[in-house]
Amino acid sequence: MTETLILDPLVPLFALYALAGLSVAFVGLAIWRRLSGWWVRALAGIAILAAIANPSVQREERAPLSDIVIALVDETASQQVSDRPDQTAAALENLASEVAALANTELRVVSLRDADDDGGTQLMSALAEALAEEPQARIAGIVAITDGRVHDADRLPALPAPLHTLLTGRATDWDRRLVVSNAPAFAILGETVTLTLRVEDQGAAPEPDAIVPLSIAVDGNAPLVFQIPTGQDIELPLDLPHGGMNIVQFTTPAIEGELTDRNNSAVVQINGVRDRLRVLLVSGEPHAGERTWRNLLKSDAAVDLVHFTILRPPEKQDGVPVDELSLIAFPTRELFLEKITDFDLIVFDRYRRRGILPAEYLDNIRNYVVEGGAVLISSGPEYGAAESIYRSPLGVILPGAPTARVFEEGFTPQVTDIGDRHPVTAGLEAAWPNADASGPGWGRWFRLVDVLVPETATTVMSGLDDRPLLTLDRVGEGRVALIASDQSWLWDRGFEGGGPQLELLRRLAHWMMKEPELEEEALWAEATGQSIRIIRRSLNPEIGDVTVVQPDGTETVLTLDEVSPGRFETLWNAPELGLYRLRDGTIEAVTALGPAAPREFERTIATQEIMAPIVATTRGGVAPIEDGKITIRSIREGRPAAGRGWIGITPRGAFQTADIQITPLLPAWAFLLIAGLLTIGAWLREGRKMG
Repeated sequence: MTETLILDPLVPLFALYALAGLSVAFVGLAIWRRLSGWWVRALAGIAILAAIANPSVQREERAPLSDIVIALVDETASQQVSDRPDQTAAALENLASEVAALANTELRVVSLRDADDDGGTQLMSALAEALAEEPQARIAGIVAITDGRVHDADRLPALPAPLHTLLTGRATDWDRRLVVSNAPAFAILGETVTLTLRVEDQGAAPEPDAIVPLSIAVDGNAPLVFQIPTGQDIELPLDLPHGGMNIVQFTTPAIEGELTDRNNSAVVQINGVRDRLRVLLVSGEPHAGERTWRNLLKSDAAVDLVHFTILRPPEKQDGVPVDELSLIAFPTRELFLEKITDFDLIVFDRYRRRGILPAEYLDNIRNYVVEGGAVLISSGPEYGAAESIYRSPLGVILPGAPTARVFEEGFTPQVTDIGDRHPVTAGLEAAWPNADASGPGWGRWFRLVDVLVPETATTVMSGLDDRPLLTLDRVGEGRVALIASDQSWLWDRGFEGGGPQLELLRRLAHWMMKEPELEEEALWAEATGQSIRIIRRSLNPEIGDVTVVQPDGTETVLTLDEVSPGRFETLWNAPELGLYRLRDGTIEAVTALGPAAPREFERTIATQEIMAPIVATTRGGVAPIEDGKITIRSIREGRPAAGRGWIGITPRGAFQTADIQITPLLPAWAFLLIAGLLTIGAWLREGRKMG
């Protein structure tokens, strides 16, 4: 119980002060006049002022409140390596036993886990939230159990008590880390880009200047292995193999004794773009569709077109001098022998053999395809004749052998069953605005060359009586395609509503140039937040399950559902950030959710460099857990709060008021009676002395 004297004046304070001043003046006058009862008058004035001030005694019944010690336990990813979970558990048990031994003190445990946005260890933000939930007047101390790798040190809240750090980790810890310090987001195909990377050892590494293997894999293919020194920036020249997204994975093997292998890999995603698409268009006899091909290719500013047209066959005799047949000599040898590899695509439009291109040139084109080039044949009646390009060295690689039959009647091109699954023609019918239940809604063609398709080729569109219209094939490293008609220009002219000629030829050209988004057999993933959409495209009606290897090595088997012909998907919530590997037995792929090595694994060696300046502001301390148990002492506020083997807390003495009683010191009439008696006494004393 505590007692306090309080005042509740009967008049405003300024009036009470005025009366007090007046009383002092009267007493002063009495002293000046040498009245013997001046001191009695003073006592009477005090009694009157006391009556007006209305003094009371306040009695409080107080219940003491316990002091609070906050234990902030770091359970982020970097705290899960090595034996740090055991160290954390031991330190928390030690702290709990020490707090339990203190009188009137309790422990609050707050766990800090990984942030969803790869923000690292947000220790100060968690501390601010913990402080907001507790009365500030009861907090006697704060203890953080962490490895010291704090990523929001600049957000330190106001601290009402000493802050201490119990540091996990060991002096012998070391870790190896792979860092890609410079990598472009996109690169031009055919031009070399330079990446800068470094393998560095942190902590007490056993071999500071080791030579380590580095494997480099593109799109999950077989890796190339190089030997590089640690601690040095390495400049790596790289030529992208294809357009679109190229995923380059760098890995250095884990070494026994290092803390974790989570930062031994890095993934760089580089979008390959073509500076210019170089196309060689070889036209035979003029026809209505020739200008359509030329206009289509010239309409794209990114296309460099070389158009080679045979206007006058050698057998034509019209008396025109040879030196007047053309303004300049066409460089056929240079194009078809010396610089053929400069082209991304060669298109033969209604070409027939007339001796303009010798067999040597055509054989060189065949080699160009085998080594990775692309050839598209748009055929007319000449394809089934004796002068067909099929009856040349190119014939062995073309995806259709002519039967010499040519059908001259109307038909509507159709996408085949396998064409519904092939990326070149998948969804082509549904994408056309005139499509309905009765058909694709596009116009008819009126010529079809009958061909026999080899087993290796794929027919994605058919014509009259389901005969092959568009066939595709792979030859060596390259690709070939055959359109068994020269009537595609009717779609471009809008005949009977036209058709998707531009979209079809765009897809066809991109497939022939090996763009990843148009591969028939492909496996990839698209990450959004914590979710990964796994996509498998295949010409097969059924596919196997996909195995996902998580960053920590855990494997998860997922079943994909067919969402459209040839496309299988599933949406999976990834448990953590990092590098994920996908495989289904035939295809492997990699994807990164956030960085390959999250922020938690950029630096894993425990340190007190970040926390030491922070705890110093509260006179706290940093104690390595490996040094042994600590004790807790009670200290006065403002005193040093840490020493060898001990940390301190400041008891707060907080309480809760249970009951309040207010009792007047004396009744007002009693003060007035005392004042009256003192006044009478002063008169009597002064009167007796005067008498």
